[in-house]
Amino acid sequence: MIKAVIFDMFETLVSIFSGDTYFSEHIASDLNVPVDEFRSVWRDTNFARSSGQMTIPEVIKACTEKLGCYSEEAVQLIAKNRRENLEGVFARTPAESVELLQALKARNLKIGLISNCYSDEARAIRESVLYPFFDAPVLSYEQGVIKPDPEIFRRAVEMLKVRADECLYVGDGGSKELFAARDAGMKAVQALYFAHLAYEPHIPCGRLEEFEPVYTQMDVLKYL
Repeated sequence: MIKAVIFDMFETLVSIFSGDTYFSEHIASDLNVPVDEFRSVWRDTNFARSSGQMTIPEVIKACTEKLGCYSEEAVQLIAKNRRENLEGVFARTPAESVELLQALKARNLKIGLISNCYSDEARAIRESVLYPFFDAPVLSYEQGVIKPDPEIFRRAVEMLKVRADECLYVGDGGSKELFAARDAGMKAVQALYFAHLAYEPHIPCGRLEEFEPVYTQMDVLKYL
């Protein structure tokens, strides 16, 4: 019996592709550096920025120093652009995502969140209209551990005070999250309702035949 539903955030409850995007190519353009070079140094900071070892301004400073284009003005510009972009993402939170969370609350189900996120994303999540719905918001930046590490799933289950086999996990599949959720003992389904918005090279995950697909938010209710 399902007693809790645990969600991924990006491409599951909100989509970063829902409006204007601000990805590595846009940052590289703002810095006037080759995009491949920027992506290389940015990629090297993934664990540090996802696990709370570095804030986004610290990451930007480190990357620009490696690229030889550091200035405090550049750090502030990129941080501001990211912040404004995230504000737009959450301002466009689909009504269907809110309705799904409301429906789960009406059924007295617990709701969890496991999100790999950076300092600015963690703040945006906490300020969002979705945040009050979560009984167990598990953010990698605050936890010091990231998906697909089994520990982050264990912590979510512990906070929800349920067993893993009493949890339904819903995510787009990025960061091997669905495999990790399944290995943890959860039922896992793949959220595909935002998949048509994504574009290369930023698509988090393609269709995974191992997991049942969910094509609308409210279809999640079928798996309870």
